[in-house]
Amino acid sequence: MGLFGSAERHLSCALTAPWRRVEYVRPMPSIDEVRSAFAQFRPQIVTELAKHRAAVAIALCERSGELQVLFIERASREGDPWSGHMAFPGGRVDETDATPQAAAQRETLEEVGLSLDGCELLGQLDDSPGLPGTVRELVVSAFVFHVTEHQPLVPNREVRKTFWFPVASLLDSRLHIEHQVVRGARTHFPGILVGEPGRHVVWGLTYRFLESFLQVIGQPLPERWKFEQDGVP
Repeated sequence: MGLFGSAERHLSCALTAPWRRVEYVRPMPSIDEVRSAFAQFRPQIVTELAKHRAAVAIALCERSGELQVLFIERASREGDPWSGHMAFPGGRVDETDATPQAAAQRETLEEVGLSLDGCELLGQLDDSPGLPGTVRELVVSAFVFHVTEHQPLVPNREVRKTFWFPVASLLDSRLHIEHQVVRGARTHFPGILVGEPGRHVVWGLTYRFLESFLQVIGQPLPERWKFEQDGVP
């Protein structure tokens, strides 16, 4: 399922907003250059015991010479802390998974029908642990794959939408926004608009993994701001 038309329409709207800074998108490395970058990268892996572990897959493909990444929009489900969020396919590591990588591959197949068996594992990002000084309730691992064969995406009930998005567009400052989340107090996070405003915004953990990925391949995002609570209940 594609959202390219939607993203392009909202990008056109962003061009006319006077407060938006317009700049050219930097050339994106080829998949060979991404492979080379990860060959030199040594991720920080959390080896301590954690109450829960999860893993996600960052699937990349090249189409018409353009590097693209797979996003999912999670379905809205009561009791799901990630309900409706933009994410990478993935989920909890369970007792049937030999490794977090196996969990990422299993969850990707279950959630979107994409088999990563036989796909090239380009590398792993730093694990995302709990906050410093707190019990590590959840540690999330992220694995980067190169998908060469076209496979139709078939989302299950946990996924509302699936789409490939140009990695180069993630660097376009016109799509960099503040994302507001209300959980008691109103909190602002850095976000990237990848489709419909207010709905298809990459933020939180997915943003952090994207930030790490782009740093590894030598295309860092602009310095992020720290989120602030504005005191509004």
